[in-house]
Amino acid sequence: MSIRKVSVRQVKAARAMLAWSQADLAKASGISEPTIKRLEAQDADLGGRADTVTAICSALEAAGVIFVTENGEGPGVRLRKLK
Repeated sequence: MSIRKVSVRQVKAARAMLAWSQADLAKASGISEPTIKRLEAQDADLGGRADTVTAICSALEAAGVIFVTENGEGPGVRLRKLK
């Protein structure tokens, strides 16, 4: 399994858009809150084991987050349209 390329800033922005705390993300992803805190303390690509990164990204995506890759303007996040 390859590690997804998502930055810590994207994860923090996604949490902010969802009004989620680190505890909320920990509960949704099944990753411990101390691990979330440790990973978010960096200012780089989201590190950790591949399954940890996948769990965090999958939880955010399930809540409606879309991770936008580098497109000339830089990476970002947005929310899916509500149906």
